[in-house]
This record gives sequence, structure tokens and C-alpha cells, in this order.
Amino acid sequence: KTEAVESLHSEIDEFEASIAKLTKEISELSNQIRELDEAVAKATSIRNAEKEKNTETIKDSKEAQVAVEQALQVLKDFYAKAGEATALVQQPEIFDKPYQGMQGESGGVVGMLEVIQSDFARLETETKASEEQSQAQYDKFVEDSTVDKTAKNKDVEYKSNKKDDETQELGEAKSDLDSTQKELDSALRYYEKLKPSCVDAGVSYEER
Repeated sequence: KTEAVESLHSEIDEFEASIAKLTKEISELSNQIRELDEAVAKATSIRNAEKEKNTETIKDSKEAQVAVEQALQVLKDFYAKAGEATALVQQPEIFDKPYQGMQGESGGVVGMLEVIQSDFARLETETKASEEQSQAQYDKFVEDSTVDKTAKNKDVEYKSNKKDDETQELGEAKSDLDSTQKELDSALRYYEKLKPSCVDAGVSYEER
């Protein structure tokens, strides 16, 4: 019985140490899962804001290119007609060459608008590329986080089940210990009662 009690004490100590370790690991995993959720939520918020901004930039760039293109067409038509009209009008003798309207100035304005149009086109292209890259990075992050979270959840589930089983086994071991300890105590008390009789019996045997 003494060996049984010692064995049960050892078993109980092992269960309690294992349960404490599992409890700590489950807590750490739960914290990591919460941090993953927070990181994904933050990344999603940033991504949505960035996507909204990029979508607006692309839309504005497209509209600006159309507006500049229309302005260019109007200017080109205007300067072309102005050139034709002045060519038909009789010019004063003081001019050495026929009057050609504002062709020098028109070239500058048209050139400037073409540069602006090119800038808007480049902005659209670069923003689209940036948006695609950011979306790809976000998708990869979410995918990796989902895989990591799934693995951690499975680990929590496994450790929780193991903890429950060991808690039940711990309870059974404590119950066994209690029963065994009572039996041992009872046997010891019985032995203590018998010991004087054995001694007396030994003495009287020798006297005989």
C-alpha cells in the first residue's frame, strides 16, 4: 500500500505539472491568435483606405486625360481655323510675311497640355501598378495569417482536449490516492493494535 500511495503521489505530480504546462501553452496560443486577428483587421483597414484612394486617383487621372484631350482638340481646331482665316485676309504692307495668328504661342500651350496629359497617363499607370502590388501583398499576408491561425487553433483544440483528459485522470488519481491512503491508515492502525499482542506473545513463549 505504501508503494501504491507513493506511485499515486508521483502520478498526481506529473498530471499537475503537465496540466499547468498545457494551460500556459493554450494561453500563449490564444494570445497569438488574437494578435493575428488584430494584425489582419489592421491590414484590412489600411488596404481598404489605400484601395479607395488609388481608385479615386485612377478615376481622376482618366477624367483629367479626357479633359486635357478635349482641350487640346479645341485649341488645335481653333489655331488651325485662325491660321486659315488670317491667310485669306489682305495684310497691311508693313508686314513682310503673312500674319499667321498665334502659332508660336499655340505651340507652347499645346506642348504644355500634352506634357500634362502625359503626366496624368503616367500617374494612372503607376497607381494601377502600385494598387496591384499592394493587393497582392495583402492577399499573401491574409493567406499566410489564415494558415497560421488554422494551425494554432488546431493546436489549441488538441491541447485543450489533452488538458481535459488529464484533469479527469488527475481527479481519478486523487480519488484513488484518497482510498488507498485510507486503506493504508487503517492497516497501520490495525498493525499498531496487534504489535503489543505480538510482543507479549513472544515474551510468554520465551518464558515457556
